[in-house]
Amino acid sequence: MEVPEQMLAERRRLGLDGRDEMWEGVLHMVPPAGGRHQRLGSSLLMTLGPVAERWGLVVSYETGLFRNGDDYRVPDLLFYRPEHASDRGAEGADLVVELRSPGDESYAKLDFYAALGVREVLVVDPAGPAVELFRLVGERLLPVSADTEGGVRSDVLAVRFHTSGDALRLTWVGGEAAL
Repeated sequence: MEVPEQMLAERRRLGLDGRDEMWEGVLHMVPPAGGRHQRLGSSLLMTLGPVAERWGLVVSYETGLFRNGDDYRVPDLLFYRPEHASDRGAEGADLVVELRSPGDESYAKLDFYAALGVREVLVVDPAGPAVELFRLVGERLLPVSADTEGGVRSDVLAVRFHTSGDALRLTWVGGEAAL
């Protein structure tokens, strides 16, 4: 669908374009996330920020991950090395977190992330909550099998993610959190 330039300009003026993505020159308009999504994303950012810093990683919220100027995605959380930072966002990442929303394109982004060499992608459905981890093997991001208790462990952050009741639980050496 062709979008009139004045509509795009109005979206920029109102700040509604912050989550929009360009997929090989094709605009994908992403609507604002709902309350549970935003609360979980903020909690993950605050909880995992200190963990990421211990590993020398930068964590940011809704930051563009670029292949080039007309090919980028805006994951919910991005964990990257300082040398991947750029004025427009990041040019590489070790871990991406995608929080699911109804009708979103989280899984369609996996090939893009793999092509950029993203080591892991964590997909979380806030409604469940449910969690899946994909790890780069060769040139593909493949699902990581859950452990006997249904959890998955990120090698990037050395954090285990699992669900219990209506909470997403995180454990790492020296800490834990229920979100």
